[in-house]
Amino acid sequence: MAGFIYPNEGLVEWDLLIVIYPYITGLVAGAFVVSSLYHVFGLKRLKPVSRFSLITALAFLMVTPLPLVMHLGRPERAFEMFLTPNLTSAMSAFGYIWFFYLLIVLAEVWLVFRPDITRYANANEGAKKTFYTVLALGVLNISEAAHKLDEKLIKVLAFIGVPVAFLLHGYVGFIFGAVKANPWWSTPLMPIIFLMSAIVSGISLLIVVYLAITRLRRAEVEHKCFHFMALWLGGFLTVAIVLEGLEIFSMFYEQEESWEIISQLISQQIPVSYFGIQFGIGSVLPLLLLALTALFPLKERSKTALALVSSCLVLVGVFAMRWNVVIGGQLISKSLRGFTSYIPPIWGINGLVTSIAVMILPFILLAVLVYLLPPWFVEEKPKPPERRGFVFRTSALAVKRES
Repeated sequence: MAGFIYPNEGLVEWDLLIVIYPYITGLVAGAFVVSSLYHVFGLKRLKPVSRFSLITALAFLMVTPLPLVMHLGRPERAFEMFLTPNLTSAMSAFGYIWFFYLLIVLAEVWLVFRPDITRYANANEGAKKTFYTVLALGVLNISEAAHKLDEKLIKVLAFIGVPVAFLLHGYVGFIFGAVKANPWWSTPLMPIIFLMSAIVSGISLLIVVYLAITRLRRAEVEHKCFHFMALWLGGFLTVAIVLEGLEIFSMFYEQEESWEIISQLISQQIPVSYFGIQFGIGSVLPLLLLALTALFPLKERSKTALALVSSCLVLVGVFAMRWNVVIGGQLISKSLRGFTSYIPPIWGINGLVTSIAVMILPFILLAVLVYLLPPWFVEEKPKPPERRGFVFRTSALAVKRES
């Protein structure tokens, strides 16, 4: 019976769009965690990217449900989960979690950028003034007391948002881990693995996009902040590698009846994407490169380049992980006696072109948000020494020059 598969088991129902869905969700969770490390835990080194990471999370969060809605075939049915709620359905729980998380992120973004929105409303005329006044919701008070209240609310929202972000992506891992009939998915480590890889991918995304936008702006890279993000990336990446290794090691050690088909899956069906891309190129290699930046006294330019390459490799590796979980799990026959195959089409609603368009959309939204609400901190330049006639005053002494 080796290699046998029933004819009705040859379809891969959860295709490329379902691979993209947890990938984008993970980018949201990781970006929000970076913002919360500053707002909640007070890591001052992350201040230069705290606002940028917040609007990055918002841009990707707005696109998160799109792959699922497109995959439905009847997108209008997505509203049924709100009109006829079923609290016992794990599938519909995503809608409630996502909507609650969206409200938290929107409120935090508004509070963080409210002083800027008010300044833009006062500094512009015509349509721009109307736009920013509406965006301010009519609240134009930027006094010191209002600012302190905003900071307290931001900290509260960020504190609440951290477990909700973990829940959002841990939930995705729970959906797969709860499928008992599939031995490749059914593991209690699945939610934690998804969560760790989400944080890793989100930090990597921020490193890549922050450096790209900084270069486009021709601004100075905040090297302390940049390398601090790389340090956190290395820490979370280490945990993610250990968890993924423990998952496959526990399957190997238990040697259940499903191990034979799983060993064939990773050694014959997905060896390149699993061992080569997910572990080799996307995990071990970037961890070694990040270790070089942390352990050896390299030049800033070299450290920045290594961190950038590592982040790009991690993004590729996390996508390979999503592919191996979603697609790899469906390659196994329900009879555990064979495999099917899957090659994504180029065109169509589930094709490569559509999936690439979905992946590009959050970057377009991010560009719009950055244009409307520039997230960069502008430090005030020190005032020049006061000059009156031929008198120059400094903080240390006053020097008089007479003609």
